[in-house]
Amino acid sequence: MHTLDLTLTPEEYHNRTLLYNAAAAKLGVSVGDIVHVEIVRRSLDSRRGIRYHAQAEIYLNGEEYIAPDHKGLYQDCRHGKRIVIVGAGPAGLFAALHALELGLKPIIVERGKAVEERKRDITQLVRSGTVNGDSNWCFGEGGAGTYSDGKLYTRSTKRGDISSILKRFIEHGADEKIMIDAHAHIGTDRLSDIIAKMRNTIEGYGGEIYFKKRVNDFLLSPDGEVCGVLCADGDCIEGEAVILATGHSARDIYDLFHRKGWALEAKPFALGVRVEHPQQLIDDIQYHGRNHSPLLPPAAYSLTTQVGSHGVFSFCMCPGGVIVPAATADGEQVVNGMSNASRSSQYANSGIAVTVTMNDVPEYSRYGEMALLHFQQDVERAAYEAAGGSLKAPCQRLVDFCEGRGASRLNRTNYMGQCVAVPLTEVLPDFVSKSLRQAFRDFDRKMRGFYTEQASLLAVESRTSSPVRIPRGDDGQHPQLRRLYPCGEGAGYAGGIVSSAIDGVNAVDRIAALLNK
Repeated sequence: MHTLDLTLTPEEYHNRTLLYNAAAAKLGVSVGDIVHVEIVRRSLDSRRGIRYHAQAEIYLNGEEYIAPDHKGLYQDCRHGKRIVIVGAGPAGLFAALHALELGLKPIIVERGKAVEERKRDITQLVRSGTVNGDSNWCFGEGGAGTYSDGKLYTRSTKRGDISSILKRFIEHGADEKIMIDAHAHIGTDRLSDIIAKMRNTIEGYGGEIYFKKRVNDFLLSPDGEVCGVLCADGDCIEGEAVILATGHSARDIYDLFHRKGWALEAKPFALGVRVEHPQQLIDDIQYHGRNHSPLLPPAAYSLTTQVGSHGVFSFCMCPGGVIVPAATADGEQVVNGMSNASRSSQYANSGIAVTVTMNDVPEYSRYGEMALLHFQQDVERAAYEAAGGSLKAPCQRLVDFCEGRGASRLNRTNYMGQCVAVPLTEVLPDFVSKSLRQAFRDFDRKMRGFYTEQASLLAVESRTSSPVRIPRGDDGQHPQLRRLYPCGEGAGYAGGIVSSAIDGVNAVDRIAALLNK
């Protein structure tokens, strides 16, 4: 087997004959000598022409290609030691799958519903504008990641084995291409089935999953170690240790820690808007205005700039996507983006967020470690009130926002609900508005055409990450609550599906090391 780096046109990449010809020419052999070409990594580069950069494994005559096996090596855990996992998002699900590999019995306790029921609640939320506080775009089986396009890109390469996470997705129904894409995604429409299959695996090997069970407190052993959870319905669920993987929107967990006097830390986060452009416009910018090949995917972008002391960056970019109402309680308005596997919508959207630290909100210092959470809530409430006390999205054209004009004219948007014209300076803090105005002009210098009257801003994009961190030591345990393992986005140690999944796996490894002492 020979490993080659190939630079290919879209036609060469997608046509088997042209691909084999390119590989043979690079390797200096006859096409007839090649038995198989396996692409193991690819990225699309449109900076100077449009090319795929691909790493390929070339198998010649006499060399056997063996297709990869992505199946996990699970054990029957019906009589294994019990680990309680609070939350069925990426951190919780992958913690449970890894527990099965180690022969530990995972018991997932999830406040929301299984994906099948969750879909109905989300449909009702969109139709009626009424939020179910336990079953919505953020809460329920799969967590917020279920409705975020299934982006699998992460910079957390030193935290764990990313390929093992991708293999678990493939095992449960994801396309094998996620193993090779530099910016892989699964698609919201496919994630629900994948997550349901993960549930079947967990239960099939002896794990347990309990839905509609909100955790209100932790159970403590006589020596003060966490040995389970107390649920809102009065049930007590016990285990050798507890993994806390509740996601960045479970504010009641932060309130519990605050009331009990358990250690918390304020954590910087980011806040801003969803910006939406016609997908064709983004394609024209990124593919240089050419009539690009139908073999090319809907174009994406990644942007960042510095405005004074504030970083401003694109977040959760969704080519061919939609914008959704992501509030988790009445009286707040939050937007997020998602897209299906085909990314076939006529619109592209992305969060554009401004970093927020304690220095930006000195008036909230009286709240201590909960300061940035209170700030986040107040902005979400302001957005709700500006929309007339509803889940309508406050909306303004990008150019009107930057020029300080009103919001009487709106573009058509792909928001799953209604929009209402609102000058976004009525919603956003002054430092956020100023940073966004400058950033949008900076972005236009990097992507000519980004600054356009065709672009819309929807508020407010505020759930970029947790504004609170639940601290843990080098052993993964909370400093005051032994055998409690905070992990994932809700604990402030991850940012996205893959990094959260890795964090859940690492938590199980730490528990296994403790139990095997």
